[in-house]
Amino acid sequence: MVREYGQDCPVARALDLVGERWTLLILRDLFLFGARRYQDFLDNLEGMSPSTLAQRLKALEDNGLVERRFYEQHPPRAEYHLTRKGRDLGPVLKTLKTWGDRHARPPSSDSGVEA
Repeated sequence: MVREYGQDCPVARALDLVGERWTLLILRDLFLFGARRYQDFLDNLEGMSPSTLAQRLKALEDNGLVERRFYEQHPPRAEYHLTRKGRDLGPVLKTLKTWGDRHARPPSSDSGVEA
């Protein structure tokens, strides 16, 4: 289920397209690896359910950020590619990565128990 902010603000409208959990990570994978198959996303995005992936890919496709191209007919198999509109998010993702490098600490590798 895709939720919309319903506000006439450029930030809110952008979030309507890419603000759902997992969506930016799907886009990140497309930028990093190029064309991806459904299973590629599932393998790389640990913790995402198949139904969530299907919903996010459908929303990205419906909003013109991703296109699905079939490369085999029997059985039908598809790859997902960024559209021009999707590729225009490249600088946004790069800036978000830079911000994350500076301000978001990586998860701790210890058990969280202090000695």
